[in-house]
Amino acid sequence: MEKLTPQQALNRIRQYCAYQERCHKEVKDKLYSFGLTTPDVDVIISALIAEDYLNEERFAVHFAGGKFRMKEWGKLKIERELKLRQVSNYCIRKALAQIPDEDYEATFRKLADKKKQSIKSEKNIFIRNRKIRDYLLLKGYSDEMIYTYLKSL
Repeated sequence: MEKLTPQQALNRIRQYCAYQERCHKEVKDKLYSFGLTTPDVDVIISALIAEDYLNEERFAVHFAGGKFRMKEWGKLKIERELKLRQVSNYCIRKALAQIPDEDYEATFRKLADKKKQSIKSEKNIFIRNRKIRDYLLLKGYSDEMIYTYLKSL
C-alpha cells in the first residue's frame, strides 16, 4: 500500500472505524500498513479515542453480542478471540456480562440437541457423547455445561 501522511492516514482511518467497530490492534495494524511510524500511530490512536471513533469497551460488547447471536459461540471462544485482539480483561468481562444467562443456556441446549439429532444413527453411546462434547467445546462452551448436559441424557 502507498505511504500516507499522518493527516491522510487519519482521514482514511476515520472512515475505517466509522464503517464498523474496531479494536485497537486492528487499527494499529492498518495504520502501520499505511507506512506510518510508531509516534504517528500513537498520536492518531489518541485522536481516534478522543473523537470516539475508537472505543475498546464498545468494540468488545458488539463483538461478543454479534458472535453469540450470529455464530452461537460460547463465552470461552468469545473470550479467546477477544484476547487474540488484545482487548483488556476488564472489557472482556464487561462484554461477556452483557450476554443474558437465559439466552446463553437456551442457545447451548439448542446446539446440543441439534448435534444429538444429527448423530442419532451412532449406536455407541461413548462415541455419540464424544462427538457432542467435541462439537460444543469447539463452539466455546464450558466443560461443566457439557458434562451436565451429557449426564442428563
